[in-house]
Amino acid sequence: METQTHKTHRPSNKAEKKTKGQGKQSGFNEKAFAPKSGRRAEREGRRNVEREQTRLHVPLVDCTPEDVPPPVIVAIVGPSGVGKTTLLKSLVRRYSKQTLQEAKGPITVVSGKKRRLTFIECSNDLNSMIDIGKIADLVLLMIDGSYGFEMDTFEFLNILQAHGFPKVIGVLTHLDLIKKQSTLKATKKTIKKRFWTEIYQGAKLFYLSGVLNGRYPDTEILNLSRFISVMKFRPLIFRNSHPYLLADRIEDLTPRETIRASRGKCDRTVTLYGYLRGTNLRQSTKVHIPGVGDMSITSVKILGDPCPLPDADSEKRRKLSEKKKLLVHAPMSDVGGVIYDKDAVWINVPGNFTRGAADVPLGEGEKMVMDLQDVDATLADTVSRSQIKLLGSSSMPLTVEAHEDAEDCESLAEDAEVDEEGTDESEEEDLSDGNEAEGIMEEDESDSGLDSGRANRGRIALRRVMRPISGPSEKERGGADIAFADSDSELGEGEEEWDDRDNSPPLDLEEDVDDLSDEIDGDGGDMIAGPAWKENLSAKAAAAFAEHARRKRRKDWMGSIYSSRLTPSQIVNGESEVSHKEDLSSADDFFRPKEALERKDDELDRTKDILSLESLREWENEATLDSLRSAFITGDHTPVDGVVAEEEDGTEAGDFEDLEADESRQPPPPQDAEAARVAELAAKKAELKRKFDEQYDDPEAAKMDFYDEKKEEINRQLQINRAEFEGIDAEARALVEGYRPGSYVRIELSDVPCEMIEHFDPHYPVIVGGLLPSEERFGYLQVRIKRHRWFTRILKTNDPLIFSLGWRRFQTVPIYSLDDHSIRMRMLKYTPEHMHCYATFYGPVSLPNTGFCTFNSLDGQTSMFRVSATGVVLDVDRSTKIVKKLKLTGVPFKIFKNTAFIKDMFNSALEVAKFEGAHIRTVSGIRGQVKKALSKPDGAFRATFEDKVLMSDIVFLRAWYSIQPRKFYNPVTSLLLSDKGQWSGMRLTGEVRKEQGLKTPLAVNSTYKPIERAPRRFNALKVPKKLQAALPYASKPRAMKPQSKETYMKRRAVVMEPEEKKAIALLQQIRALRKDQVVRRREKQSERKAAHRKKAEKEEALRADKEKEKRKEIMRVAGLKSKRETEPEGGRPKKKRKT
Repeated sequence: METQTHKTHRPSNKAEKKTKGQGKQSGFNEKAFAPKSGRRAEREGRRNVEREQTRLHVPLVDCTPEDVPPPVIVAIVGPSGVGKTTLLKSLVRRYSKQTLQEAKGPITVVSGKKRRLTFIECSNDLNSMIDIGKIADLVLLMIDGSYGFEMDTFEFLNILQAHGFPKVIGVLTHLDLIKKQSTLKATKKTIKKRFWTEIYQGAKLFYLSGVLNGRYPDTEILNLSRFISVMKFRPLIFRNSHPYLLADRIEDLTPRETIRASRGKCDRTVTLYGYLRGTNLRQSTKVHIPGVGDMSITSVKILGDPCPLPDADSEKRRKLSEKKKLLVHAPMSDVGGVIYDKDAVWINVPGNFTRGAADVPLGEGEKMVMDLQDVDATLADTVSRSQIKLLGSSSMPLTVEAHEDAEDCESLAEDAEVDEEGTDESEEEDLSDGNEAEGIMEEDESDSGLDSGRANRGRIALRRVMRPISGPSEKERGGADIAFADSDSELGEGEEEWDDRDNSPPLDLEEDVDDLSDEIDGDGGDMIAGPAWKENLSAKAAAAFAEHARRKRRKDWMGSIYSSRLTPSQIVNGESEVSHKEDLSSADDFFRPKEALERKDDELDRTKDILSLESLREWENEATLDSLRSAFITGDHTPVDGVVAEEEDGTEAGDFEDLEADESRQPPPPQDAEAARVAELAAKKAELKRKFDEQYDDPEAAKMDFYDEKKEEINRQLQINRAEFEGIDAEARALVEGYRPGSYVRIELSDVPCEMIEHFDPHYPVIVGGLLPSEERFGYLQVRIKRHRWFTRILKTNDPLIFSLGWRRFQTVPIYSLDDHSIRMRMLKYTPEHMHCYATFYGPVSLPNTGFCTFNSLDGQTSMFRVSATGVVLDVDRSTKIVKKLKLTGVPFKIFKNTAFIKDMFNSALEVAKFEGAHIRTVSGIRGQVKKALSKPDGAFRATFEDKVLMSDIVFLRAWYSIQPRKFYNPVTSLLLSDKGQWSGMRLTGEVRKEQGLKTPLAVNSTYKPIERAPRRFNALKVPKKLQAALPYASKPRAMKPQSKETYMKRRAVVMEPEEKKAIALLQQIRALRKDQVVRRREKQSERKAAHRKKAEKEEALRADKEKEKRKEIMRVAGLKSKRETEPEGGRPKKKRKT
């Protein structure tokens, strides 16, 4: 056995078999998968086309910026006790690695390199559900799996349908309470089927089994978070046209003394913080806070992003760094830290700082907070009392002395104002100014030989140094003060100061550099040991001059126009802002006529310009008129002597001036007509060649359908808009187009009701919704409305109804109507069943096609379905009147053939004159017309009918009465209440009586009384004898007179014999006995039938029980049989029966 050799391994030929047919195959073999039948091929082709069409939708312009989009709002909605807070804490833990003890308000986390999420929990309140439904980008709809769907869930889904349906993900919880696996499976299937019915087929539904350590399982939360992170959102029409903000922090800036003096009942000045969403927000835009009312913005300020996206360094990595994951912005929750604000720095450290706990060791931050409590003076007072020495060995501290001439003080104050305005500029300008400051520092060192007495004076205000690059002589600098800079960049010059010295003599860079180098050599050789910023000063000066020359070539016209107080003519003439303190001119006109800009200061503001004779004499010149004739259709468009007219350029004929044009671009030289024609032809040929090349290279790409063309057009317009504002200062851009979505802003509102601050609850969302200019006014709206099929009560005209329309929630009184054959709008007393109708009400104007939903009550204690109706806005201030049917009745008091005199319909001849020619009708259907009024009685008139009417007929006239909706508007101010869910608007009289226990008063004339009608007597039909004679015999009336004489049968007497009397008496006795016998027999028979019926019922009950048991046995056997058939073959072997 030891010498036995094993056979060598033979390689398998499986690999050869796999690669055997791969060499011949090239590409996809269409014939192998082609359908055999033509009908199937046609069906598959139709299905592919339909599937492609379902992907298409109406292209919409997404106003959200791509570079820094705002965080996605993820709302967690569900009934009470379903686990909303647990899910919120689990998701925040998943994204930020932090555990929240109490989650309140919006919570923003970073979920990826390009996405942030703002989680907000929606309380089980109808007002909160309405507000959340208007702003949520993604809704996590939580459903209790052990209970099923609740009424709140369906109400929220109907609210979403009315206000624009966002993305919805279902989350099924409390599945651990279902112990049986088959029941759990059936429950999931039933809930998923109903969820798909409400949302759409294939809607995503997640299952959360149980709670571990206060959170849901990490695996299930990870799956849910991954799905949230990659979800795409489509812009909704209403949000894509309105700016809005979800406030994550609120602050009261009202002076404490004002609050104390008014005992807290004064209007407040409030600032709201949050990410801007929707479209651009202008400072002049009015806003509406749902639950509070309309507000005016006092100021808007862009702040630093508290939860920024990852920077460029972390973009190189594939995954998000752990440091970025720790970032969470939740000002209303218990996340500690330091909050930097425009007004203050807020230090939020968990715990309490009391003097009693002296034994507990304190950290550095806690010690700092304890020290801040002991401060009894402000920082400014402390600095003013402190003594600053220039050097450590100095004996005298620096003092501030008053200036000798007041002009220096004024100039210093003006410089301080300029610096205060400049502190809010962007960081880019500060960085660019820092290079210029370094080029100037060399001159400060060369001026070290100034008077020491002036050197110790200091300065009274922060100011910018106004000094040219070529430094002045010592005589010119003798009266100037020394500017002590706290840093190297504080002596820098801004772009405004460079522009202020346009009239300075030209700078020779080489001579200045030589002079600087001579001064450096003259100061001594100890420059090497100096600071680092003193090195290479000549190169820095050259770079500063080059930067200055580049900026002089390209001016920022946008900033000069929108961020300056000067007029455009003053800017073009090179005047500076420091020397002019005029008011800001109208910033709405971007291009201005030259003549309109040259206006004197003493001119009044008027709509009609003052015309001078000198300007009018210019139009008497024929040369001027000839130059304008080419601008009209009837004029000569051929240039004279081959020279193009200068007026076409807009620089001579008083045309508009393009203030954005670059000064470095010179106008093209004039060219002759032949050269212009050749250039135009060449451009046309180049365009045709480009189109031909595109179609030849890629013919499929050239054939774009309507959908792709629209998307391409939208993308092209977005690129043009981005290129237009590229390179413009952020502040100037905000003045032109407003504050962009995605920026973290601070909005200041004034005249806010004090109840909003006193009763503020972070569990209820605070939304600042921007209003369009047309939405600020009020008017009559016409809407199409339909009562919800789940709402049990019918809607009645002039009953108060709560509307959720746009950002607003308000109560109003609608009037329902229906279009009557396009002739009139006829009022309806009640809404029709299962169909739409029109409603007209007074309220804030909204754009057409804006969806809304209505409610009878916002009370949370109502058990029935609360969404009463839904609809859409049709028109605003429509001129069509709503009319109500009115019936006027009267009775005839005199009849003559087809003419009758009618009374009791009108009260005066004037009313009759208004209705002359109107159609009238009797109850029996005879039609007539109103003719003329009678003198007496008042209100009577003559009328003609198509037939003779009777005195008993009632005549009525059907008229239409115009009605107008009531001007009633009651905004829902739920955020001003301490209990947000107890807002109550105008109630019906019946509701008030029911609450107070009052009975309905009954009017005497309104009670129903028995109707007593006198019997009508109709006269006998009288046919004249002549007419009877002419009638045929069959038609002649056969009226027989009653017998007047007594007949023989009545007059005769009947006398019976004794035997006949006995026989008749015997027959009567026999009949009486027979009758009594029949009665007793029927009673006995009824008793026997009752007993038999009871016996039959008992037998039927026993038979039914036997049949039931028999069916149970049959079904049990059938179930066992089907169970055996469904069991796998390899299961438990069957037992053999013993024979």
